[in-house]
Amino acid sequence: MSTWHEIRRFPVAVRLLLVNQFGVNIGFYLLVPYLATHLTENLGMSAAVVGVVLGVRTLSQQGLFVVGGSAADRLGARGVIIAGCALRTLGFGLFAFGDGLVVLLAASVLSGFAGALFNPAVRAYIAQEADGREAEAFALFGVFAAAGALVGPLLGSALLLVDFRTSALTAAGIFAVLTVAQVMVLPARATQPRDGGSVPADWREVLGNRPFLAFALAMVGMFTLESQLYLLLPDGARRATGWDGAAGLVLLVGTLAHLTLQLRVTRALKRRGQRGRWIVAGLGLMAVGFLPPALAAGGGSGTPDGVADGVLRVLPVLAGALLLSLGVMVAQPFVMELIPAYGRPGLTGTYFGVFYVVSGVAAAVGNTVVGWAMDTGAWAGAPWLPWVCCALSGLVSALGVAWLRRLGSLPAPSEPAVPATV
Repeated sequence: MSTWHEIRRFPVAVRLLLVNQFGVNIGFYLLVPYLATHLTENLGMSAAVVGVVLGVRTLSQQGLFVVGGSAADRLGARGVIIAGCALRTLGFGLFAFGDGLVVLLAASVLSGFAGALFNPAVRAYIAQEADGREAEAFALFGVFAAAGALVGPLLGSALLLVDFRTSALTAAGIFAVLTVAQVMVLPARATQPRDGGSVPADWREVLGNRPFLAFALAMVGMFTLESQLYLLLPDGARRATGWDGAAGLVLLVGTLAHLTLQLRVTRALKRRGQRGRWIVAGLGLMAVGFLPPALAAGGGSGTPDGVADGVLRVLPVLAGALLLSLGVMVAQPFVMELIPAYGRPGLTGTYFGVFYVVSGVAAAVGNTVVGWAMDTGAWAGAPWLPWVCCALSGLVSALGVAWLRRLGSLPAPSEPAVPATV
């Protein structure tokens, strides 16, 4: 069965949200990776100020995911998705015209809060609409996200040949088109009946769900390792070849793997049941992905002796990127499938929101540790150190989920009925 046929089996709402994620990642990645360069080179800001602007954007998104999730549960995911895309249109538009710190901070807050709104809302909507095929839906979601993450930087590089304002306006235009499409096509769905409890009560209910919190904490390794596609692996590729462009090869390998294999992997594993087992296996595979670069670290020094030597040096890093991507493909759809199963349907968005707050904090802390290990390894003559730290992180997460599975605390995937249209 082709990927296109699989897509057509889903309701129009899910299909729209798949295309929506493709557009969201194009708009995001054509702008944000180049924002720091714009702030320093075009606007002459110091590194400290740039750090504040970028940090405010990240904090506004990661710290407010739970707000977006609760809004989706209370107000309906459709309206929250539309509001999030509209806010990101405004935020990216401000980046195009703002050259003062106040305007740039406002743009950062708006664009970050926009992500905090629509990210958990989109996942909650897909979980409600997938009708027992959540794993396949989230697998396709990952495929479209990966494709957007590949196209975005390429388009951004081309637009920067004109100027940054053109790039920012293009990104804002993409989000504007997505907003209009959601208003016109995305069906409204009835929210789950509520017992009159407050939003803080919802948060207490989720935070009081010990099996869910244990699962979220056990999964921190997945997000720490996945974020190394943008930190450790690109750095390893650059060091191995002496060529800055080699960092793009890491993302290319991961993206091509997702585009060609994700749906096939998910369908094959789902037929064999035991979602928890595949999550453990995926985490273990992610950990193994850091061993080839660790074994090759320090094997070559200085500038490669020709193209052939550069290719040989970078192969272990690219093999690690491929194994890491395969591990994500194995584990992530089933992780997304299990999250709503921990609670009642009326709190699906809140569960996703809390899970992504935990993952955001984990990625931030994990990158800090990996950065420390990179510096320490370079200073101490132990270039293998950051790679081993990542491998151990993945191993600990795999053992954590395996322990939860043995205790029987992993729920069966939910199979919600499709809510009535309102």
